[in-house]
This record gives sequence, structure tokens and C-alpha cells, in this order.
Amino acid sequence: MNALLADKVTWYPFLFDTALNAARSVAIWLTLALIAAFIAGFFAVKEEKKPQFLKISFITAIVYACAVAVTLFSLKFTEDKAGGEFVARLFIPLTVLIVAIAASGVMLVIKRTRLTFVLAGISVGASLIVTLVFMGIHFASGDGADMNWITNEDVNSVGLYVSAIVVTAAVLVAAFLLDKGEKGFDTRSIAYAAVCVAMSFALSYLRVVKMPQGGSVTIASLLPLMIYSYMFGTKKGVFAGMIYGLLQAVQDPYIIHPAQFFLDYPIAFACIGLAGAFAHVKALENVPQLQFALGALVAGLCRFLMHYLSGVFAFGAFAGEQSPYLYSFIYQAGYVLPDIAIVIVVGIFVFSSKSFVGIIRRNNGEAAENKR
Repeated sequence: MNALLADKVTWYPFLFDTALNAARSVAIWLTLALIAAFIAGFFAVKEEKKPQFLKISFITAIVYACAVAVTLFSLKFTEDKAGGEFVARLFIPLTVLIVAIAASGVMLVIKRTRLTFVLAGISVGASLIVTLVFMGIHFASGDGADMNWITNEDVNSVGLYVSAIVVTAAVLVAAFLLDKGEKGFDTRSIAYAAVCVAMSFALSYLRVVKMPQGGSVTIASLLPLMIYSYMFGTKKGVFAGMIYGLLQAVQDPYIIHPAQFFLDYPIAFACIGLAGAFAHVKALENVPQLQFALGALVAGLCRFLMHYLSGVFAFGAFAGEQSPYLYSFIYQAGYVLPDIAIVIVVGIFVFSSKSFVGIIRRNNGEAAENKR
């Protein structure tokens, strides 16, 4: 438990030492208050008015999440710029991306037409591509291991490369086997992918706990990605999760090796796309909560495995006299399992709404109709 109780573990809900941490703490408590208000309102509103209530709630959630992300990101840029640790080439494209997501998300909730799908896909897709390019430029230089207090000799490169190749192949095979009947991306699925990726990215700034060697517990930040996988299938979900993993590299990146980066970021979050594994199991059709929970559990455990392998082969030096296998297990369990547990609890509540499930299934029906 030393990794979980270390002095370097940051508990954000009670941290007010800087403007950024104070804003993050306020955002966490405000988010919890809004969730409580949503729950109270949902049960107070009459059944015939729930679709309109959900529509307004979705718009509010999109705008709020993006506003929080821009605020926190702006404060991070201000603080890091003073210390010379951050650069404008990341701040500007990420801010544009988040703003594009807010506008696109609101458009898609208000009116779903071919034009709104095209506009959302182009604006968010272009912003996302530009952001990834600038991220690549930013992280292309420097020796990652030496900058993170680990020598290259401490890293098991063979173990990292072999495990990265094996698990990547396994995730891709699983995604295709679980999603045989689904076709490729269309304008509609791309637009929703862009919105869900950015929504998860915005929510990821609402951290509850940050671990010293990377990783954090958030307030259901992966829920939009899981809902996307449930709606559009595991193949598209895995791709969207991979893009999200690349974006995660901008948040306090802890990168010491190319294969470790691959395991901890694109592949770990590609696993979230497996959340839709049980979405079309007819035996569970009347219990969408169970469909979601089982898929989320599979996705979470697969993500845990990726971080675990990275911890064993890349960060084993931090174990000291302990077994790196035990150290990595305890460390990863300290944040991955609570993070997934929060998503599952919130997701079960969301999928308990007949109105929400109806919206999801109508969207699936529209998608199936477009394929004919």
C-alpha cells in the first residue's frame, strides 16, 4: 500500500494551494452538486416531459464540461508558462478543439441532420488532427527515461515490446470478433465519435486523485466513450478510445519508452471501446443496465492489464525490494479500479432511464436504416 499512501499522491477535492488546484477542487464539488440536482430533477419530472429534460441536461452537460476544461486548461497554461514547462503550441489547438466540441455537441443534441453531422465531423475532426500533430511535435524530443528519474537500463524493453504487440493484437481481434456485422465509419458515427472523445477528455480534468507515477481517478470521464461503444459497436469504440488515449498524453504525461507510451495511452484506452461487447446480446435486451455494466467491467479489466504490464516492465525500478509484479498490481489497482467502479455506478443509473435507453436505441435504429 506504500504507493497508495505515498506523500506524492494528490487528493484534488481538498487541494487549494494554487489557483489551478482550487479551481479543480471547486469543479469537483460543483459537478457532484449538479449530478445530485440531475438525479432529483429526473425523478421529479413527469414521464412525458423526461425526453425534454434529458435533452436540456445533455446540452448543459456538454457546455459545462467544456467550460470547465477550458478554465482548468487555461489556468494550467498560465502556471506552467511561468515555470517554462508548457508551450502555446499545445494550449491553442486544445482550446480550439474543446470549443469545437461544445458547439458540435449542442448542434447534435438540438437537431440531428446530415448537415450537422458533416459540420460536427469536419470541425472537430480537423481540430483533433491538428491537436495530435502539435502533440507529436511537442513530445518528439528528449530522453523520456532520463527526464523521469529512471535510466534506460532500468527498463525492460523486450518485455515492453513483446507485451505491447501481443495485447494490441488481442484487443483488435476481440473488437472485430465482437462486432462482425458493423460497417465502417460514416459521417454520423464520426461526428458522435468526435463529440464523445472530447467529452471524455474534458471530464478527465475533473480528477479526484492523481497518482505519483501517472494515473488518476476521475468523475466518470470514460462514460461518454463507453456509451459511444454501446451505440456504435466495439470496432468504432476501440478506434475512438485510441484517439482519446493519444489526447491523454497531454495531461501530465509520464512517458519513458515508446512501447510504454503505447501501452499506457492509445492501447489502454482503446480497451474502453470493448464496453459495447454485450450491447447486442438479446438475452440481456431487457436489462440494458447489465449489458452496460458487463461491457464496462470487461473494458476496465483490459485497461488495467495494459497499465499493469507497463508498470512491471517500465516502472519496475520504483518497486525497490518488492516484486515489480506485486508493486504494479497494487499501484494500478489504486486508481484504475475505483475509476471504473465510478463509471459503472453512474452508467447503471443512466441506463436505468427508459427515456435514455429509448434515445440510444432510436439512434441505433437510424444507424441501421442508413446502412441499408
